[in-house]
Amino acid sequence: AIEDQLLASGFELALRRYDAPAVSREQLQRVHDPHYVERIFALAPTSGLHWLDRDTAMNPHTLDAARRAAGAVVAAVDLVLGGEATCAFCAVRPPGHHALANVPMGFCLLNHVAVAARYAIAQGHAEKVAILDFDVHHGNGTQGIFEESPEVLFVSSHQMPLYPGSGYATETGVGNVTNLPLSPGDGSETFRAAWSNRGLEALFHFAPDLVLVSAGFDAHVRDPLGQLELVDEDYGWITAEIHALAESACEGRMVSLLEGGYDLEALATASAAHVGALTA
Repeated sequence: AIEDQLLASGFELALRRYDAPAVSREQLQRVHDPHYVERIFALAPTSGLHWLDRDTAMNPHTLDAARRAAGAVVAAVDLVLGGEATCAFCAVRPPGHHALANVPMGFCLLNHVAVAARYAIAQGHAEKVAILDFDVHHGNGTQGIFEESPEVLFVSSHQMPLYPGSGYATETGVGNVTNLPLSPGDGSETFRAAWSNRGLEALFHFAPDLVLVSAGFDAHVRDPLGQLELVDEDYGWITAEIHALAESACEGRMVSLLEGGYDLEALATASAAHVGALTA
């Protein structure tokens, strides 16, 4: 759906496409407990479904898809920090931001954005990495992984109450976490105000060397899993605002990756608005 929409929106000449490599176990183990990584590999079924919890299942292709999703973001970091691209969008599934260091949940097996952040720092590409998350659900896995890591900023807007039940404004980590909880029905104006008043200010003061974006589009008015009632223009706006700050802080070095989004039409058009702001 995303690919078709990007072609229909005329982005063909503005984009370079890359195949996603599979992430290595070494890269995963910078974020995930080694025993957890071994368990996920061992549980991958050869047929049918294996349920990890009531929301999260694996079929014979899931592990490869998740490894390539994380690998895509790592490869994108190499492209952007190596100067081959100014920014990148990783159209990947399954999502990753609910995955904790040793627990899968919320459709997520591997925390792709966390793996990429740790990779950038470990390789000496960046001393400070900002992760911004506008999925309708709180990125509890990302926060849990980095809440005691001052070299990583985590900012999340999300609906509350809603799964997974975390993301209160009082959750601040070691001063590196900013949560922007929103209520059902808040809509565009409240979403933009929250980011303008707190989220983007946190990004400005952090002055990262690399910006990563967990781009979930399930806060869209068409999406069945949330009620924040955002529209395509809101995703274009927040992307443009983040991109402008990335330009001033780190020469525009920015990688975004798909998280949630469960209405195919909304997912496609919101992704196109996001990519449009990245390529403007």
